Amino acid sequence: FFQKFTQPKAESSKRKHRSSCACATSLFFLVVVSISSMSHSSWCTAGGSGKGVCPFSVALFAGSAFSYLNYVRLRSKSAVAKCCIDEHKQTYIIAGDIGGTNSRFALHRPGQKDPLLVHIYPNEEALKTAPTYHHATLMPFLKKCLAEVDEWKALGEKEVLSQIQIVGCLATAGPVTTNNDVFMVNLGENGGSIDGNEIEQCQDGLLSLVVRCKLVNDFVGQGYGVLDLDYDKEVIELLPGSKAKMNDLAPICCVGAGTGLGECFLTKSSLATKLGYECYPSEGGHADYVPRCPLEVELLDYLKRKFSSDHRISVERVVSGRGLANVYEFLAQKFPTKVVKSVHEEFLNAGDQQGRVIGVNSSTEGSLAQQAVQIMCAAYGSEVGNAALKFIPTGGMFVTGGLAPKNIGMIQGEDSPFMKAYLDKGRMNGLIESIPIFAVMNEDVGLRGARVCAEREYNAM
Repeated sequence: FFQKFTQPKAESSKRKHRSSCACATSLFFLVVVSISSMSHSSWCTAGGSGKGVCPFSVALFAGSAFSYLNYVRLRSKSAVAKCCIDEHKQTYIIAGDIGGTNSRFALHRPGQKDPLLVHIYPNEEALKTAPTYHHATLMPFLKKCLAEVDEWKALGEKEVLSQIQIVGCLATAGPVTTNNDVFMVNLGENGGSIDGNEIEQCQDGLLSLVVRCKLVNDFVGQGYGVLDLDYDKEVIELLPGSKAKMNDLAPICCVGAGTGLGECFLTKSSLATKLGYECYPSEGGHADYVPRCPLEVELLDYLKRKFSSDHRISVERVVSGRGLANVYEFLAQKFPTKVVKSVHEEFLNAGDQQGRVIGVNSSTEGSLAQQAVQIMCAAYGSEVGNAALKFIPTGGMFVTGGLAPKNIGMIQGEDSPFMKAYLDKGRMNGLIESIPIFAVMNEDVGLRGARVCAEREYNAM
């Protein structure tokens, strides 16, 4: 799965050639052995009982037939892969960052970071009438490209359909299966599916332009996105001198809180460093939340009751936009006399934007909203520190997601709730201090990572 992202075109062709040769060799060997065995079997039966063929011969013959069918299948798949890209057509890249709330798309020329067009679609509104996800969002985006991208406008729809092809990658907030599809529990009212193969096969108007649509986990997108950052302009060092300490052969780790909490890591092969980094997703956001003071122990007990969990709670229940809402709810029932009525009413009526309401009101000194953000940021720092201990990412620890730039005052600085908790690792404090750590101030990292993945997919075709 991940080799396809970094395998050079020539190496990909060699790999397919080696597979075909190996399969053909196996076929030849099994056929020869089968014929020899059947001849031996005939000799045996002629001198013996004369009943039937040796079971060993039948098994070898069946094996040779299976080998041949597998050989034909590999050759067929190789031929399909070669036909995916028409060298006579102009190829474009579409990157997509698909969250529970919004779908972000960008159109690029291959090899160019600057997008030709970017647009965001609110999922709830888009999914109301469309039969599939790609009809709800990708189709309108393609129509927008036709209406607003100069070279598409100059061609017109008929010529676009005959002269253009698209390779895309969608970074989706859910576990992507080996069948290139995903079910996102937070997409629409009851969750929704996205199927990359279905998008590739769709021949409905402009959707027929898509010859490849790779799905990846959203934090795979985040991970590849950090490779695309300008470290002089788009990140903030959370420990002084972090840029100077980065080891370009070492692991990289990415932890990001937004609607939920995601984590991933990237590594290079020590045998083939020129191939660059490979990104691997995780579900680290669902590791156990660990309280660090008596008040947080009460918070843990409150959350266990709220979510009907006898033994544990995921750290995402605290460190995320929704987690921030959970923390405020706990504080409101713990300290009812400190509740500000206007803020509380706005919070109750905010739906899935409750965390945003608390964040906006957190600047009021001594308020429950401020205390909630402090608790959340401390838990955030602690979890980032845990990830740093596990991966020792001396290539860089990157704090991504929407909550970092929105709450940078609680994250930046050694006296901030975030950094105090991050650096509080007992005997491992020295190790933690040696790891370069950055807050990413851009919220389009997932979209940029999807472009990187699409480029790699295109180069492997």
